[in-house]
Amino acid sequence: MTIAQIHQLFLTYSTVCTDTRKITKDCIFFALKGDNFNGNKYAAEALEKGAAYAIIDEKKYATTHKFILVEDVLQTLQKLGNYHRKHCTAKVIGLTGSNGKTTTKELIKAVIQKKYKTVATVGNLNNHIGVPLTLLTIKEDTEIAIVEMGANHLKEIEFLSSLAEPDYGYITNFGKAHLEGFGSTEGVIQGKSELYSYLTTNQKHIFLNTDDPIQENKLGSYVKKIGFSATKENYYNIVLLGADPFVKIKVEDTTITSNLVGAYNFTNCCAAIIMGKYFNIELPLIKEAIEGYTPANNRSQILEKNGYKIILDAYNANPTSMAAALDNFNGIQATHKIVFLGDMFELGTTAATEHQYIADKACKMNFTSTFLIGENFAKVKTKAEQLASFDHLKEYLKKHPLQPNSNLLIKGSRGMALERILDLL
Repeated sequence: MTIAQIHQLFLTYSTVCTDTRKITKDCIFFALKGDNFNGNKYAAEALEKGAAYAIIDEKKYATTHKFILVEDVLQTLQKLGNYHRKHCTAKVIGLTGSNGKTTTKELIKAVIQKKYKTVATVGNLNNHIGVPLTLLTIKEDTEIAIVEMGANHLKEIEFLSSLAEPDYGYITNFGKAHLEGFGSTEGVIQGKSELYSYLTTNQKHIFLNTDDPIQENKLGSYVKKIGFSATKENYYNIVLLGADPFVKIKVEDTTITSNLVGAYNFTNCCAAIIMGKYFNIELPLIKEAIEGYTPANNRSQILEKNGYKIILDAYNANPTSMAAALDNFNGIQATHKIVFLGDMFELGTTAATEHQYIADKACKMNFTSTFLIGENFAKVKTKAEQLASFDHLKEYLKKHPLQPNSNLLIKGSRGMALERILDLL
């Protein structure tokens, strides 16, 4: 069966599913494979649960006409996503960067949907599977689709751009993320800039933070760019008024007070503002959208529990975002400030150096207490409290209760699951 024929089926049965635990009636099940699973084995179960068809790539499972045999299920999903994108009228915004992608995507969505029928990447499903799945959520009446693209090695953004074929693009920043795959900060810049390469080659529009010298230099004299700046008069001016703890912004004669903590979220808000202005959304509606957005899923959340005021930022971490979180927390006015930092993953050969740098930075800030958690932080030289695992932290806190009524920063990579600290308070 050709991609065009599968697309015709998709237009009739317009829900795609890759997990038998989430089957909906008359969906199309794609039997994806991984290192530890084979979706072909569950295709029959998907049909029993109500799927209309199952796309498989192992002939022995094709027992009825409800099984569609293809050469490679993943490639079929990707080709279908691209084929569908080509046949939609929606404009596509491509988004990548080292830090803040998901928050920026949610802010852009909040603003754009004030005026346009909008779809966007769900959560952080931003890889070679998530991007085609996002493209397949575009409906006939969708006007704008926001596609988040993640990467941990070179050529990945290039491939995802070829699937999404964005009309517009934005890179949040270039930081020390996924150094194990990219090899260096220069590798990160090269990898993320693959989005710029697609957009410039195809003469598409680019949104940019012109106060970021890397973005400014990368685009040089490229004409189709829409920029924001705190100071440059030839770009749209957006000014940070403060972040103690929430980001407050001035745009024209309007003040916007977000629910986002940390000055590092300022440019994330700026991206949503500049896109809103470009798409002719009135400033009062942009203000309403940004002020109405509340972060979730352990991303820069402000919480209170048993007298503690907590910044929970335990969804992800790398040296750039960790340093920014520390700088922000250091600037908050509070008598007692306690920091919990968890290991940063995917740093490759730079892991020891980067963890030592963060440990040194934290200790210079004279917090009431600093806890470094994980195998990497256990190896650094520091005066901070070092706990090789979460269980070690748990035992430590049983014997050494925290200073009451303190402000807490909890920051670490997803694999550390430091949100569990909330249960210890």
